[in-house]
Amino acid sequence: MKPLASISLDLDNKWAYLKAHGDPQWESYPTYFPMIVPRVLDILEQRKQKITFFVVGQDAEHEINRAPLKAIADAGHEIANHSYNHEPWLHLYGPKQLQEEFDKSEAAIENATGQVPIGFRGPGFSLSDEVLRTLMRRGYQYDGTSFPTFLGPVARAYYFWSSGLSKDQKEDRKELFGRFTDGFKTLAPYRFSWRGRNIVEMPVTTMPIFRLPIHGSYLLFLGQYSTWLAKFYFRFALKLCKLTSVEPHFLLHPLDFMGVEDDEDMVFFPTMDEPSSKKIKLITECIDILKREFNVVTMRDHVAQARRQELPASTISVVPEGARADMA
Repeated sequence: MKPLASISLDLDNKWAYLKAHGDPQWESYPTYFPMIVPRVLDILEQRKQKITFFVVGQDAEHEINRAPLKAIADAGHEIANHSYNHEPWLHLYGPKQLQEEFDKSEAAIENATGQVPIGFRGPGFSLSDEVLRTLMRRGYQYDGTSFPTFLGPVARAYYFWSSGLSKDQKEDRKELFGRFTDGFKTLAPYRFSWRGRNIVEMPVTTMPIFRLPIHGSYLLFLGQYSTWLAKFYFRFALKLCKLTSVEPHFLLHPLDFMGVEDDEDMVFFPTMDEPSSKKIKLITECIDILKREFNVVTMRDHVAQARRQELPASTISVVPEGARADMA
């Protein structure tokens, strides 16, 4: 029997990338969903593959995005929560801000897709004890924010260098993509517990031992220089996963399926100066490689299987109710 693996796609929209880049055009909430969602769904249907889509609540409120989001749910994919405002400084939110964030995102996502999310991922891999407490209060089954790599600060430095962000904006984003010490975190699922509640943490898989990224965007970055190298790198990472008994979770983004001919406004993002055909070919080949070696499921099903095991537990700090209200 093949070991288990899962795939998720963070459905970050055009406006979210522009906002992160410091481009004021984001305020009109431009979208590429009507173009990219059918493309991704067709690729997945060809492979009879179900995955998890992390949806931003703000997108679910815009009429132009409703049909694409409903199509995802109708195709049988899992819908999870990726926040309402897609702000990578979610770890700075207080309890009241988080309550509003989740109230709005959950309502919008359920209204647009008919699904009630049981999974969450923080934008920019932002997470805090307060976010985890909020997730457990609200009955979430898993969080998929952990990104165990040493390269977070390097990615952040490149992002700051290539962006038009102000000093204050950079301060808000100073923990974007995580810290160097995140590279020491486990790749295996584990539980956070608090006041009798618990939630499963499902890390985004990085290369065992070396903790180098293996998500779609990184493979495309390597593919700029050599598609052979990118596929060899991915196969090597999956081999290490098998040798170390890691069940990989493979992360994708919409831009993994888009090229310069689709949206020239996004050329500031790595690999967006390349044609979509080249990028799609590499990504789909990597999905096929993963499927040959593993039984690939949604995160919901991956977590359900993990919950049947004795998972290591990690406690979070206990803060009395209302003690951090001044931060809201």
